Amino acid sequence: MTHQLKTGMLSIAMVLAAALSGCSSAPIHYHTLVPIKGTAPGAADAPFDVVIDRISMPPQVDRSQMVIRQGNSGLVILETEWWGANLTDEMQNALSNQLPATSNSMSGRGKLHLMLDVQRFDSVPGQYALIEAKWRLRSRDANVRMECYTRLSTPAGNSIDELVIAHQQNLMKLSSMIEAAGRSGRCS
Repeated sequence: MTHQLKTGMLSIAMVLAAALSGCSSAPIHYHTLVPIKGTAPGAADAPFDVVIDRISMPPQVDRSQMVIRQGNSGLVILETEWWGANLTDEMQNALSNQLPATSNSMSGRGKLHLMLDVQRFDSVPGQYALIEAKWRLRSRDANVRMECYTRLSTPAGNSIDELVIAHQQNLMKLSSMIEAAGRSGRCS
């Protein structure tokens, strides 16, 4: 191989290496709404199980990538900060983890069915995490039937982790409210 050919091949290899290193992207970070702590206090001794029939989310935020608010009207999709699943599934997993439920269908415990319509799910780093939702809780025999509205806002730090923890706290409060409503028969 001639010196000229070796130099040319080396130059091509260096250009390719530089081009490929420029193609690397920032790593994706995954987050979950399921807190490290398990079931909400009191859920294990509830005389009923909560069956989640349906959860709906605003389409702007129901995706795998996290969406934060920016300014008065802006939304920013964070391409490197993702939920472990789309937001509806994350919320279902978090609530299922915290609400009274048993895997034993023959437990003899009554079943209350939950339909949750999330109207707002705002993430504002350095300010707050907010959830506004209408929810319906009912038994199959219609002895228990209620419609409730909840608005929860928890202060959040500047980091995405602090924002996710604030959302987890909102969902823990929401599950406690749902469980309390199932016990008392009224919204709190």
